[in-house]
Amino acid sequence: MKSVRIYKHGGPDVLIWEETAAPDPGRDLVIVDVKNSSLNHLDIWVRNGIPGIPLPFTPGSDAAGIISAVGENVDQNRVGERVLIQPLIYCGNCASCKRGWENMCSRGGIMGESHPGNHAQKIAVQQSQAVPVPDSLPFPQAAAFALVAQTSYQMLVNRAQLETDDWVMVWGAGSGVGSMAIQIAKAKQARVIAISGSDQKLEKAKNLGADICINYQNDDVIRMVKKETDGKGVDIVFEHVGEATWDISMRSLAKGGRVVTCGATSGARASVNLTHLFFKQQSILGSTMGSLSAFRGSMELLFTGKIVPIVDKIFPMEQIADAHIYLESASQYGKVVLSNE
Repeated sequence: MKSVRIYKHGGPDVLIWEETAAPDPGRDLVIVDVKNSSLNHLDIWVRNGIPGIPLPFTPGSDAAGIISAVGENVDQNRVGERVLIQPLIYCGNCASCKRGWENMCSRGGIMGESHPGNHAQKIAVQQSQAVPVPDSLPFPQAAAFALVAQTSYQMLVNRAQLETDDWVMVWGAGSGVGSMAIQIAKAKQARVIAISGSDQKLEKAKNLGADICINYQNDDVIRMVKKETDGKGVDIVFEHVGEATWDISMRSLAKGGRVVTCGATSGARASVNLTHLFFKQQSILGSTMGSLSAFRGSMELLFTGKIVPIVDKIFPMEQIADAHIYLESASQYGKVVLSNE
């Protein structure tokens, strides 16, 4: 079989598609024949170099496929099952796991970051990570779902405590997490302001349910936010851009508002006016990945048709370098998917 391997950090050219040993179905494990996987910005950070990642390494957090073999202690009837991969790794026994904070597990991590990933023809995962999906959900959409949905649900519902009629400002409306955040917020009956630098992406955000669309290249974001919210500002800012947008995010926030962030793609340096923060009783919330409750909550929305994974473009797995280049160009709306078929 073949896998994507990284032997050194760097640009897309360090991604190698090569023959590797097939995984064995150990105890409590299942072998999944990967039909599709997808890219996240995490894959770019891993490729560029996150400290502590052992090389060589196989990236990739998201995947979907068919169980082809099972190990000891796994029901043989699972062979042939269509599944998507829940990429969170957790022990289930530490204090955080017992409180339902599996994404803060002391021994945990994410496939494709702290543990070998899914950009391969076959993978071995814990049986609990292989989650059955119906025939009505195509493999590309299934592979485009877990990480962005789990992350977005954790940010909006579990961390920011999203409520009905909240105003939610979503940066990067064309990204995987952004397109999912719009849908989750609307499914929870919130009001959404989508922000992008592309009118074409904003049109797609509107089709997903965004109430207000702002092109930051042409519009005064703060002025428009204040206008649309009757001068109040937004209740939640969905942040993952970082340094380039932080000041606008804080200035757009209402009294009692929450900025929740899961990334800093434009840079990690940010400043905060502490007087405004405590006087307006605002909150800044960090969020990484998502707990099992976030995964289950997002799956319920998926299976009831309230959210849909957005696939922008599909590349053959062996063209992963081209897929990385495309993702880094910020041309996509939704997810970039890889195919083994």
